[in-house]
Amino acid sequence: MEDLLVDSKPFTRELATRVAADSERLDEIISSHLRGWTLDRIAPLELNIMRVALYEGLEMEEVPIEVAIDEAVETAKEYCGKDAPGFVNGVLGSALEGASGGTG
Repeated sequence: MEDLLVDSKPFTRELATRVAADSERLDEIISSHLRGWTLDRIAPLELNIMRVALYEGLEMEEVPIEVAIDEAVETAKEYCGKDAPGFVNGVLGSALEGASGGTG
């Protein structure tokens, strides 16, 4: 991953490193909010979009939950299939419901 991040801004490097380190916990949270899906059926890009947004929503108090979800949905609209934005929105909305951000 370091090779991919070499020219990235410090915030991007830190976020990618933290999300990768916490991916097992993030995947467990995502899995618990899937209805009729399993984690292995989710496209890698969609899964990573949700991991980043979930991490931001739970761990970064400077990122409002609504912003984390909206950015994930917009990214899914641009780079994923036509059903991805609604799927990403539904999973993240459920996973972050009631969260206040910055818990860790």
